[in-house]
Amino acid sequence: MYVNPRHELTDQESLFALMASRPLGAWVCQGREGLIANHVPFLLDRSRGPQAYITPGWYPSKAEHGKVVPTWNYVVAHAHGMARAIEDRDGLLDMLNRLTDVHEARRAVPWRVGDAPSSFIDQLLRAIVGIEIPVDRLEGKLKASQDEALQDRLGTVRGLHGETSAEAGSMADLVMKAMGAEAAGRS
Repeated sequence: MYVNPRHELTDQESLFALMASRPLGAWVCQGREGLIANHVPFLLDRSRGPQAYITPGWYPSKAEHGKVVPTWNYVVAHAHGMARAIEDRDGLLDMLNRLTDVHEARRAVPWRVGDAPSSFIDQLLRAIVGIEIPVDRLEGKLKASQDEALQDRLGTVRGLHGETSAEAGSMADLVMKAMGAEAAGRS
């Protein structure tokens, strides 16, 4: 992934938080015919983005000179490592329990793997291959309007706050945080 130095996200805790909050990831590997990408739920085990369209209509500089275009703000984490297949029943069951527990934790009545008949779970386990990827290298990218003039960044924040999605609000917070980090770096 190309990462402009202005967009580099190096804080490991921020990258881990991103991975935990957005667990559906793309697993990309080399196959016989080229790259293969599969979208799978991941579980960050420590022992293992928001994103938003940005309209130029939010930029005050649109009215001043019109030299603006739309963009996309986002935050991503790319974890690199050698994948290992988990095919033994106990290892898969442990992985399935942990993944389910994480995603059911906020529910009033969390569903547990043990709630299903064990014969049914055993049947599913025979059709599942777990993937474990010890992280050798972690890259992050935060594109949060760092390339824009201050007035346009503030316009982006106002515009995002006017949107109805939680993603837009999260991105507005990230744009503000990036402005604060940049100002702190100058002092």
